[in-house]
Amino acid sequence: MTQLYRSNRHRVLFGVCGGLAERYGWDPTWVRLAFVLATLAGGPGIVLYFVMSLIVPKNRSLTGWEPSALPPLR
Repeated sequence: MTQLYRSNRHRVLFGVCGGLAERYGWDPTWVRLAFVLATLAGGPGIVLYFVMSLIVPKNRSLTGWEPSALPPLR
């Protein structure tokens, strides 16, 4: 079983939804939609998101990192 990390690849704000999606093999868009719907329905969506952003560790691996994304050295 893999551990839950905040995502580097599927990150919009803090990578919480992307991390959940990577952990369980889901599409990150559906996880984000679930958090938005939970918030709009009066649930704890936004609070849960920010609490998870503090508790869930960042993924320290370089998965999804591409050297071409860096500016060229002069």
